[in-house]
Amino acid sequence: MTSNPTRINRVPLMIVLISGAFIAILNQTLLGTALPHIMKDLEIDAATAQWLQSIFMLVNGIMIPVTAFLIERFTTRALFLTAMGSFALGTLVAALAPGFSVLMVGRILQAAGAGIMMPLMQTIMFLVFPIEKRGSAMGMFGLVIAFAPAIGPTLSGWLVEHFPWRSLFYVVLPIAIIDLIVAYKILANVTKQTFPRVDITSIILSTLGFGGLLYGFSMAGDINHGWLSPMVYMPLIVGAVTLFFFIRRQLRLEKPILEFRIFKYNMFTLTTGIGMISFLSMIGGAIILPIMMQDYLGFSAFESGLALLPGAVLMGLMNPVTGRLFDKYGGRWLAVIGLGLLTVTTFLFSILTTETSFLYITVVNAFRMFGIAMVMMPVTTAGLNQLPDGLIPHGTAMNNTMRQMSGAIGTALLVSIMMNQAIPAQGLSGMLFGVNISFLVAGIISTVGFVLAFFIKNSIPDTSVE
Repeated sequence: MTSNPTRINRVPLMIVLISGAFIAILNQTLLGTALPHIMKDLEIDAATAQWLQSIFMLVNGIMIPVTAFLIERFTTRALFLTAMGSFALGTLVAALAPGFSVLMVGRILQAAGAGIMMPLMQTIMFLVFPIEKRGSAMGMFGLVIAFAPAIGPTLSGWLVEHFPWRSLFYVVLPIAIIDLIVAYKILANVTKQTFPRVDITSIILSTLGFGGLLYGFSMAGDINHGWLSPMVYMPLIVGAVTLFFFIRRQLRLEKPILEFRIFKYNMFTLTTGIGMISFLSMIGGAIILPIMMQDYLGFSAFESGLALLPGAVLMGLMNPVTGRLFDKYGGRWLAVIGLGLLTVTTFLFSILTTETSFLYITVVNAFRMFGIAMVMMPVTTAGLNQLPDGLIPHGTAMNNTMRQMSGAIGTALLVSIMMNQAIPAQGLSGMLFGVNISFLVAGIISTVGFVLAFFIKNSIPDTSVE
């Protein structure tokens, strides 16, 4: 390691990392509520506008696997400053964009930066905190990961009702610039450079594999396409086949871009699976609830965002608490209770009617997010704690990649179920039937996670697997 973790002042470091994480994740969810305003201003249709969301997830998902390689190739400072610089530049380009194509370039630059930042931040935190304090540190990090996506729709709804849509980017830009300046002054090099050889074939296969799957699932979640559309199944087939060759190549390389051998650590594999289920449930719900509230129950964009806010605040407040509980008691019972709560509340969303109140949606969602707070960071920490320091960059990259995939799959799966199961002939009740079936499927998936949680063991690094 290039810097001694015991000498690093962790407080300013945490502020820099958490600020970066906050704007990166906030930015991912900020545009959803604003899309109708952007469509009107730039004179584009919904299918085109949707790409502003899809391209962010797509580029983000492509960059994450490459990040483990970049972490070993470049210094911590150089990589973080480049990533934050790309994000800030993209934000400026998007704010000033005269048309849709320039706005897309801005989103690509933002996503490239965010895709590097997230795994890099987790890696830095695991290297500067000893194992007994990682739960608390990840709890603080989880506060941001929870709070940013849920505050996004509310903030976005308020801004676009009072200001032009470009204000979304002008709000993020100063935070990005300040974070960049502070990082330049205080960020130390904590990651170890091993200078692995650039394997161009792996990068191409990774991009086509993850990109194809993310693109296919994103298209499946678009109401203009079904699962049988060539725009959906062709990218999925190309992605799956390419990913097979990518994984096979990684297992044969001495220095792979993404280290699939970490799945030999059973607890990492189990907790990654549970984390994917939780994230799928969280993202799917965050997409479906605003659509349902605005299109079927007559609430405004701001009100639908507001319904998600108490859950976001509760989840944000709970993350540092669950971090401390994890350090004291381990992850198993936190995950069991959290997934039990998530499962029950998800099923409570499968009995919605036209009479369902704002209060019911807000309260059930708050308990749902409370459950997710008990799962997300504790299971991530429990899994990563099993890995030796040298594999942690690969673990965080894999964790973020799988989470991104489950977010894309979850959104596509639950939105397509909602649209396909709806019965338009029965009016709003028929449309809500589709929403109920969607949450029923999400509840069944959460039940699988609940059962798996009983198999989590408390975190002691596993040295038996080399």
